Amino acid sequence: MTLRGAAALLVAAAALAGGVIAGSGRGAAAEGPPALSAEAAMAALGRRLFYDGDLSIDGSMACSTCHGQRHGFAEGNRAHPGVTDEPGRRNVQTLANVGRRKSLTWGDETLRTLEAQALVPMFGDNPVEMGMKGQEAELARRLGTNACYVRLFRAAFPETGGRIDAGTVTRALGAFQRTLVSDDAPADHYARGRRDAVSDTARAGAAVFGRDCASCHAGPDFTDDRFHRLEPVDPRDRGLGEVTGRSADDGRFRTPSLRNVAVSAPYFHDGSASTLADAIRRHGLRVSAPDEAALIAWMEAMTDRSFIANPGFAYPDGPCEAA
Repeated sequence: MTLRGAAALLVAAAALAGGVIAGSGRGAAAEGPPALSAEAAMAALGRRLFYDGDLSIDGSMACSTCHGQRHGFAEGNRAHPGVTDEPGRRNVQTLANVGRRKSLTWGDETLRTLEAQALVPMFGDNPVEMGMKGQEAELARRLGTNACYVRLFRAAFPETGGRIDAGTVTRALGAFQRTLVSDDAPADHYARGRRDAVSDTARAGAAVFGRDCASCHAGPDFTDDRFHRLEPVDPRDRGLGEVTGRSADDGRFRTPSLRNVAVSAPYFHDGSASTLADAIRRHGLRVSAPDEAALIAWMEAMTDRSFIANPGFAYPDGPCEAA
């Protein structure tokens, strides 16, 4: 789905739903001043929505179903089927530092905002994921019956009176995802000058990585955010070419971030590389066995354990954040 298509979905969602004003639905709390700033309330709201199955047609799928924290907010399967059991097309990517990405999917350079991207799994149909197409009013109704949501939407969106619709839902989801910052891996500490943060083997791997990998897996998140072709075109998935219509773009996919890559197998856009060793070889790198082992040690040093265990990113099982 292109950015234009996603924007059209957002407009249609608002028009179809008519929205719900927080405080007008069942379970609404009494009027009162918000306990949080609008910014903090929006992120707290987005965190709750991220883990809520009510964003799918049958309640069986939340954002967290595919983006699991222990996998660096990726998933351990090749692809995930949607609520209708239609197979997923592509491997789930990590959300670590997703707020920094210039584009947000494997094969669409026009999806550049988290708000636009969130519309695709919720309301898209190629393939069907969460299955909410045409159910914008139902989404607003469901969320409007939850007293905590009512308070949080009011605190997060005071300028709308706490309106609940597809637009405010995706804004909240985007706000939460922008809090998913990962910068505490051993590789980060090594980059900041602590040589003892990684093993001798990993340091050797960093040198191999810099020589053979960093032209694409560049920068602090180990991605250039550009689209490349590594293998012959598979006619079942043209990659960027599906969006641009240019045959020169067939088989080109966005360079994934390698943050937390050791906990986010499988790899490649279709999840067809089951291990880091498989992924290295699929890149056509001619490295010795010691160099391959060193590369893997360096990529394992990209794992941010504090990120994947941060309780502030986990399922929010505490009391409502808004008074």
